Amino acid sequence: MIIKPSIKTITVKSLVNVLSILALVLLLITGLNFRSLSTQAIENQALAHAELVKAGLTSHMKARIMDRRDYYLDEIRELHHVKSLNIIRGDVVTEQFGPGKASERVTDPIANQAFDTKKPVFILNEFSLQPTVRVIIPYIASQQGGLNCLSCHKVTEGTVLGAVDIELDVKEYRNHALWIMAGLLALSIVTFALILVNTARTIKNHVQQPLETLIDHAMTAYKQHLPVSSDQFYSREFSNVADEINLFNTEILAHQEILQKKNEELLALNDEIESTLRETIYTMGVIEERRSKETANHTRRVSLYSQLLAQKAALTPREVELITAASPLHDIGKLGIPDEVLLKPGHFTDEERHIMMNHPAIGYAMLRHSQRDTLVAAGIIAYQHQEKWDGSGYPQGLAGENIHIFGRIVSLADVFDALYSSRVYKEAWSLEKVVKWFGEQRGIHFDPQLVDIFLADIDEFVAIYNQYPADKETEM
Repeated sequence: MIIKPSIKTITVKSLVNVLSILALVLLLITGLNFRSLSTQAIENQALAHAELVKAGLTSHMKARIMDRRDYYLDEIRELHHVKSLNIIRGDVVTEQFGPGKASERVTDPIANQAFDTKKPVFILNEFSLQPTVRVIIPYIASQQGGLNCLSCHKVTEGTVLGAVDIELDVKEYRNHALWIMAGLLALSIVTFALILVNTARTIKNHVQQPLETLIDHAMTAYKQHLPVSSDQFYSREFSNVADEINLFNTEILAHQEILQKKNEELLALNDEIESTLRETIYTMGVIEERRSKETANHTRRVSLYSQLLAQKAALTPREVELITAASPLHDIGKLGIPDEVLLKPGHFTDEERHIMMNHPAIGYAMLRHSQRDTLVAAGIIAYQHQEKWDGSGYPQGLAGENIHIFGRIVSLADVFDALYSSRVYKEAWSLEKVVKWFGEQRGIHFDPQLVDIFLADIDEFVAIYNQYPADKETEM
């Protein structure tokens, strides 16, 4: 069986997906913006250092103490975060004043880029264990301001005189940025968790529990015919559902009352039909009994014998009911036997005996088309009550338990009544003779277990005979 997820699980799962995407987007945007701000702060810091160097060198130049600039530069190099500091002399200055010091020369393509573009060049190495930023700021000749570069240098306006090449340690900046990003991530996770917890609690308090309560109260309301109180629900939706359930229960209960009345009427009608069917079956049995000129009450006694024997053989109550109602039709096939054969007082010829032995098949043919349980049982009894345990009976020659229990029981009941009653062709047997004969026929003519049951309580069967004697009709 597939276990379906709960509303809370579905909602929380959906919310997790949405919040995960939202958190990822927000972290990405925040990270990129923060990185941009951090990069700008680092570049500004490097630019400030470079401008400080430029300002110092300009002061040395104005004071005509450029030969002492190394002392100043060494002091700058000792500043926190400064990893390296170099002064790059441009070609025009070299042509005018000589090559200068070895360190004051263009040493790599990056420095040349600053000279070519006349703009600061920033190189940020942020993904190493020791992150740094290198900035190369060109020194551009100008006659604007307090210092007129053109008064000292024989160059045109805008010529690059040189550049300040400075490299700073930005590990603290990088670590600070990482801590801030970690803090933002932690804050996002906490917020994420709080949203999930609050959502789960909200679903439990306002969806799951009210729904379970509504279901329980709806079942109680249906069973006890009581309305569900909508005031106990906080949300409008559940209150509306409670009202709908009350309306539904009202309609269902009203229809149930109608159905109950109809069922009672059907049961009464069915009982009447069953009662009519039993009366009809019994009447047909009596008709057959009268035509065959059987002893009085034969049909009734066989029915009661069969009922008693079925009860003692531990048949189910329904089986006992069926055999009691159906047994009166055991000889219904005799209605198809001609009077000259049926009513003959003497012995039958072989041809007459053959005709008489057709009555089980005739009875079965009369009853086999019905689907009602009682008539189906009657058909079985009519067809098999002349079968014998050893297989020597007729019309099918069935043996043992291949003979239906109904046929075995009615066979014993019918023979007992025939032997114990007087007929036009014989006198009634004594009880001792009956007992002896049934003992001899145990396992031959009759089911041995049924014979044992019958003989163990034969007085009860005799009591039925005495209650409905063969010499006069007795009302039911």
